[in-house]
Amino acid sequence: MSVSLFQKYGGFAAIRAIESDVIGGYFEGVDMRRLVDHQTKFISTIMGGPASFSDDALRQAHAHLGIDRAAFDEMTDLLEATLLQAEFAAGDVEKIISEIRAKSPLIVSSGGS
Repeated sequence: MSVSLFQKYGGFAAIRAIESDVIGGYFEGVDMRRLVDHQTKFISTIMGGPASFSDDALRQAHAHLGIDRAAFDEMTDLLEATLLQAEFAAGDVEKIISEIRAKSPLIVSSGGS
């Protein structure tokens, strides 16, 4: 049985520790504990963990934020750098970022996808 990336890197605790304040403007007035929980579950889903977000749930969660392509790309670039800094293997980071970028049509709602 193969081990998921979620299991390989320590589950929710390891994912929860990955944070960045750079694009916080999209989250003004948002309960940060709830946001961290949401992001942890989303990344865990991408990594094969037990949390699950449907495409409809992702679309609904982001529709009102007006996220543009530049902000989405900045977020994925920051996440990529953070995962590498957290000593995730480069190939695994590439898989995670590729999966997240594939979800961009569900997240980007301003400036095209």
